[in-house]
Amino acid sequence: MKTTIEIADDLFERAQRLARRQKTTFRSLTEQGLRLVLNESQIKPKKLPPLVTVPGALTDEFKNAPWEKIRDEIYKGRGA
Repeated sequence: MKTTIEIADDLFERAQRLARRQKTTFRSLTEQGLRLVLNESQIKPKKLPPLVTVPGALTDEFKNAPWEKIRDEIYKGRGA
């Protein structure tokens, strides 16, 4: 399939130089790059383990508090 793309001049020049060094074509490099990006996008992100909480770990003051309040208390007196 034929298509037209617009890319930055410096990127095109770098790709052309690489293609010459590797004795391949700009088209081949473009296809390789697209395949890499498409394959990476199919890799599922690592699933985080469940967050373990301990009942009674928060005092009444912080039980229903927003994270910002808890964070501010944790870092109180430690700089900025």
